[in-house]
Amino acid sequence: MGFKCGIVGLPNVGKSTLFNALTQTAQAEAANYPFCTIEPNVGEVAVPDDRLETLAKIAGSKEIIPTRLTFVDIAGLVRGASKGEGLGNKFLSHIREVDAVAYVLRCFVDEDITHVENRIDPLADADVVETELMLADLESLEKRISQIEKKAKSGDKDAKAQFAVMEKPLQLLREGKPARLAKMTAEEMPAFRALQLLTSKPVVYVCNVEEGSAANGNEYSKQVEERAKTEGAAVVIISAKIESEFSGLAPEDRDAFLGEMGLEEPGLNRLIRAGYGLLDLVTYFTVGPKEARAWTITRGTKAPQAAGVIHTDFEKGFIRAETIAFADYVAGNGETGAKEAGKMRLEGKEYVVQDGDVMHFRFAN
Repeated sequence: MGFKCGIVGLPNVGKSTLFNALTQTAQAEAANYPFCTIEPNVGEVAVPDDRLETLAKIAGSKEIIPTRLTFVDIAGLVRGASKGEGLGNKFLSHIREVDAVAYVLRCFVDEDITHVENRIDPLADADVVETELMLADLESLEKRISQIEKKAKSGDKDAKAQFAVMEKPLQLLREGKPARLAKMTAEEMPAFRALQLLTSKPVVYVCNVEEGSAANGNEYSKQVEERAKTEGAAVVIISAKIESEFSGLAPEDRDAFLGEMGLEEPGLNRLIRAGYGLLDLVTYFTVGPKEARAWTITRGTKAPQAAGVIHTDFEKGFIRAETIAFADYVAGNGETGAKEAGKMRLEGKEYVVQDGDVMHFRFAN
């Protein structure tokens, strides 16, 4: 389990080129006209984590299994999509299924690639995308809330609670603000998530810049960064062209290529980190001779629920977890050394799994 990230943007911003590069596939057709990507394309990538390689080497694991990240490439939105313009609501519905949304914004000038609105203005592009998502959310909530309000007024307790949850994002949307700004209590969050509002998803702004600006950005990306600061959103600067070239290189040539471009790592790594940070995800490991494997969970997850990510039986029959911190596992050169140093802990049902924990679960069948 990793996370699912939807890639949205106006036509001709480099969205499908970026998707192809990130997933190293040719599933999405990148072409210089709107709506070339008619169905959402789904691609999975391995989440890079040097710790997994280190653990596998120490344990002599035969197989390395990283956690996975799913990208969903959703066809280009246009102004009026919420009312059926372009391919309209067909696209919007796909966004409901993702954990986070990457807004790909055109931050490069290229006269050979037409902009659907004949301008280069990433903030205006972001506004168009966000507005269409907000309008779709507003329509969805207004259709549902009247019926819930009637039930609430009749004394239905569940309906009252649901109405209270729906009112918060509805007020924001009517003010032209995204649903993710709604202040929800911990108790209200499950009901809020169940609404599946498009603008309730955390946002990563992906600034697609020309090759020469991939390391430090440009005037356009700086505008986006300023906006993101005020919103608490994440920003990743990527050159889709560089990522496309990088994905086609042999592994042994990639480091040299990045060095020539003034980059320390590919854009994929930065995008994954931004997504993990937004969704507050952490990774734990299971390690043995057969395989070394990474598992992704939300920060704050307790041991039984973390075990349930592997198999539901592990959670149901959870007894305890044998736990070694990554640094202790490495320092002890494996499980035996860590045990001898007194670094293996037996943790119960209330233990909150930490990023980098090496876990072994005991459970009753």
